[in-house]
Amino acid sequence: MKTEDVFKRFVPIQAVDYCVKLIDYFGFEFKIKKNRQTKLGDYRYSHQTKKHTITINNDLNPYAFLVTYLHEVAHLVTFDEHGRKAAPHGTEWKNNFKRVAKPVLNEEVFPPPVLLALTNYFKNPKAASCSDPVLYNILRQFDEPTDEIPLSKVSIGELFKFQGSSYLKLEKKRTRSVCQEVDSKKRYLIAEIARVRPITE
Repeated sequence: MKTEDVFKRFVPIQAVDYCVKLIDYFGFEFKIKKNRQTKLGDYRYSHQTKKHTITINNDLNPYAFLVTYLHEVAHLVTFDEHGRKAAPHGTEWKNNFKRVAKPVLNEEVFPPPVLLALTNYFKNPKAASCSDPVLYNILRQFDEPTDEIPLSKVSIGELFKFQGSSYLKLEKKRTRSVCQEVDSKKRYLIAEIARVRPITE
């Protein structure tokens, strides 16, 4: 399948050409991945092959997919410019994220509520869109209906289902939470963006 056709499935149609141009210009490998509970996308550079690779989860709505894609392209640009000297989500990355996103920050690509949230978000971009509650909640409005919610919406002391097991949320630690599996009593760190099913009974 052509790269253009792939993007037509995942991003707003008005952003397809720009997404393809980024690949053509920077020459990175682009892959679609199944849902990963710990991340929405990632960027990697292989010193062995000298190749840049960007991957994005296949279950994101078009606006969340596009924002995540641009987020990862900004990592590539920052690595090209500074190598490993720049912090992963430091000033250099923030500036590049703003620059990479600017051509599509308009109402032809994003609905007004999303555009407003993005405009505010880009005043000081965070490490993940889910770290900005306003932007995260607005983007989620465009998801397909589901009974799953992000772990961040589960309160401390509440039970939830995750990957077939039941857990109790114990404590939040930045972008992850300490959760105890009910049966084994073992504790795990689970990402706040992980999609879980609340246990209400």
